[in-house]
Amino acid sequence: MTGADPARRSQLLGLKLAALVREHLGPDAPMQPGTWPGGAALVSGDASWVLAEESPQRALGRALAWARQHGSVALNVIAEQSGGLLARRATHFTVPPMVWSVDGRRLEATLPESFPRAAYVDPGLVHLAELIERGGADVVVEHGVLTGEVQGLEVCRAVRDAYTDECRLEVGVGKHDREAFLLMHGGVPTVDALRKVVSTVASHRTPGAELHPLNRLGAERAIRSRLLREPALVGARSLDVANPPVARANLKDAVPCVALGEDPDGEPVVVVCSTGIDLDVVPWAADARAALMGQAARLAIVVPERDASSITIALAAALRHPATVVGLPAS
Repeated sequence: MTGADPARRSQLLGLKLAALVREHLGPDAPMQPGTWPGGAALVSGDASWVLAEESPQRALGRALAWARQHGSVALNVIAEQSGGLLARRATHFTVPPMVWSVDGRRLEATLPESFPRAAYVDPGLVHLAELIERGGADVVVEHGVLTGEVQGLEVCRAVRDAYTDECRLEVGVGKHDREAFLLMHGGVPTVDALRKVVSTVASHRTPGAELHPLNRLGAERAIRSRLLREPALVGARSLDVANPPVARANLKDAVPCVALGEDPDGEPVVVVCSTGIDLDVVPWAADARAALMGQAARLAIVVPERDASSITIALAAALRHPATVVGLPAS
């Protein structure tokens, strides 16, 4: 089906969804088809049904917004991949959506999956944190990966060579940049090389700098970097980098990031930073909170002021333990 043109593929997915729902509810179930990019959707009675084919791991927030838009009381999400993750995130809501997998023509309820096991920094790489600090970057550890960032943008990474077993600090923004830098500047001492990159990146990520690829990447992580320096902006006494619920796949994709700290009363606070109108940020953030502190800890979802949308606020209020959406003014 992936080779079909978009219109034909959408039609086929709509037929697939209708057949699955009809098999599940019965042949006389009322159906009102809708539009769902990368899948299909319909309303049957007071329930919405969504078939999440493309990027199913990021589909729950979109599905919740779609159901709300169509006035549905219940939501059903059908996903043949990432179903366990979606089922886990569904549990964070007061009215949890049902998540289904497909077995032939039948639907089966999907059980929530556990969080991934904690990962730790390779002991052979730990000493490289000192080099990162000497080079002027911020030391960041997520899911056992040791990196250095400049205002949220990764500029170096500690790696163990798969062939030589050498532990080294590679300088550059992303894997390909690190490889190119190593080929072109292999003889430059790592700290000196890192300082030059830090200086260049910092000049592009200061407030008021002209648009540049170096300040368009990792905008959500730039917000976190600012909050680590100014935790009072979200009513926190202190904040530190924390693991996301799943590891980040690459630098290019905009994915929320997490900080964990305390409020002035010493109570835990989980902060999730995002940019744009990300419909999936609320289930993602609730999942981050549950992984770090359980569902009841205070949760703040921080976005640029212009991105604090009504739908994000509504979904945050629909959590079993509601979150606060904070619109952060420009610095």
